[in-house]
Amino acid sequence: MHDWLILLLLVVIEVVLYVIGPFHRYVGKDMMTDLKYPMKDNTVPVWSVPLYAVVLPIIIFIFVYLRRRDIYDLHHSILGLLFAVLITAVITDAIKNGVGRPRPDFFWRCFPDGKDEYDQWGDVKCHGKASDIKEGHKSFPSGHTSWSFAGLGFLSLYLAGKIKAFDRRGHVAKLCIVLLPLLMASLVGVSRVDDYWHHWQDVFTGGMIGLFVATFCYLQFFPAPYHTEGWGPYAYFRAVEEVRSSRPHVHPTNGGLETEHPEVQLNQRTGTTPNPFEDVEYGRIYRELFDY
Repeated sequence: MHDWLILLLLVVIEVVLYVIGPFHRYVGKDMMTDLKYPMKDNTVPVWSVPLYAVVLPIIIFIFVYLRRRDIYDLHHSILGLLFAVLITAVITDAIKNGVGRPRPDFFWRCFPDGKDEYDQWGDVKCHGKASDIKEGHKSFPSGHTSWSFAGLGFLSLYLAGKIKAFDRRGHVAKLCIVLLPLLMASLVGVSRVDDYWHHWQDVFTGGMIGLFVATFCYLQFFPAPYHTEGWGPYAYFRAVEEVRSSRPHVHPTNGGLETEHPEVQLNQRTGTTPNPFEDVEYGRIYRELFDY
């Protein structure tokens, strides 16, 4: 429950960062040489970013769940993905607002009629649309790229673990599957430079932020993909250990054999009655352990 509250807090912080706007950095006339690229529409629309960076991975998570029926995996994969994307968004927009770097098309955002004007200090006196000018100071780092590498980078790690891409058997086809989301994220980054919305440094930094946060969040819930247990979440293996520890122990006595149930003794002391089948996953884990 606390995790979901933190996610809600991250959403609120992200909204606040968007509302307050960026720092308006000094932009002199001699700096305009690299800021006169034409204004273009986004090749990758803003509304499409949550679709391929969040919705698409969740669809794949659900598909895996339908095949394996592992509620731990579904819950922690979605939770980890949302953390990766939202933490990345907060970091990205915080840096955007703090740096205030002009976009490559800043000249035409500031002076849509092509008539530039400067104050006594040599700074620009923009007379364009306020929304265009505000957006024009958000070049570094690239939000499209950081979101893409956060969501699709998490998906890449998830797929690597599920298909055991690093099992040392030399399945190159598995690596192609793992690299496909990263290729998609890279092409989004390239489009940001092609559209003159970002400098290459913005895209590179955004990609590094997204990929780092995705890796960090993934490893909070899953073992590394190259680990022997990289195919499942930590919560699943903890549940397995709990079931194993509750197996009845049979030992000889004077009158024959006595079966000891550790979980019954524990709950007798605490005054509670065990009901492990209240856990959706308990039955499946139990069968995996004992139905040989």
